[in-house]
Amino acid sequence: MPLSNRDYQKIMRLYENRRLSNYHTHEERKKEIYEKLPEIQKIDQEIAKNSISFGRKLIFQDDQKIRDQYKQKNHRLLLEKKRLLHKAGYADDYLEPIYHCKKCKDTGYIGQEKCTCFQQTIINLLYTSSNMDRILARENFQTFREEYYSDQITPNGHPSPRTNIKKIRKHCIDFISHFPAGENILFQGSTGVGKTFLSHCIAKEIMDKGYTCVYVTAFQLFDHLAKHTFQRNKTPDDDNIYSLDMILKADLLIIDDLGTEMTNKFVISQLFQCLNERLIQEKSTIISTNLSVKDFRDAYSERIFSRIIECYSWQKLYGDDIRFKKSNLT
Repeated sequence: MPLSNRDYQKIMRLYENRRLSNYHTHEERKKEIYEKLPEIQKIDQEIAKNSISFGRKLIFQDDQKIRDQYKQKNHRLLLEKKRLLHKAGYADDYLEPIYHCKKCKDTGYIGQEKCTCFQQTIINLLYTSSNMDRILARENFQTFREEYYSDQITPNGHPSPRTNIKKIRKHCIDFISHFPAGENILFQGSTGVGKTFLSHCIAKEIMDKGYTCVYVTAFQLFDHLAKHTFQRNKTPDDDNIYSLDMILKADLLIIDDLGTEMTNKFVISQLFQCLNERLIQEKSTIISTNLSVKDFRDAYSERIFSRIIECYSWQKLYGDDIRFKKSNLT
């Protein structure tokens, strides 16, 4: 799902509108303060005057002593400005420039690299285009219902599905509260027991906290990894939510339905490189799969299996097919 030029221009207009809106708000604040506290306007004028004077002197002589003098002058003025604002009941930074993202100052870029806020804006836009935003609005912890899980103890003596899902839900909440801590989760269980739903719940919470999150099915993941590997004529402007850069660097990568794709040497190799690189960078990954422990090991090689066992919290879900239960309750 590539980002078109039209979408790119839409995002750039969004950033431009943010800058303009914040600029107008900043100017209104200055006007308000200058009317109420004219001495602050004099301080700002003095700071500007010092800066111009310093710039002129630099033309003829770059002296560290002169730099320090002007730095101390402006520092004293700034402290006085903050004191006056605080005394009048305003926050110390009330007259500071306003930014949605202080890292890139609402430009979307830090040098030549896209800021994380720009990457998340791309994801949000493409999620909206694919209705992912509607899914996350529908499937989240507020709509999570434990009553879909039986409270009967299982024949093999394991805790009831409801007791088990409560434990797993708590683990998910802890994962979110500790994020980003480089933790990883593997949800394992049969179809319809809530693996994807829980992944959606976590994705929404992580994105609401302002972190980048890429959500892909296993088929989509390997399809895009294959394109990155074999399409040599790809242009730099061919941005993609599933680009290698985003897959490796997103704060959270969620791979849904691992095991439904066609497994071969390429898939196994790419999966290992992806998971291993994210572990090295301490980026969190969540995987959901229908495969049993044995089938997972047989499908993805011993080294991938050992990585999962060592670095992932393996959460096994079980119970009745919730989709079937929902259809009978409605």
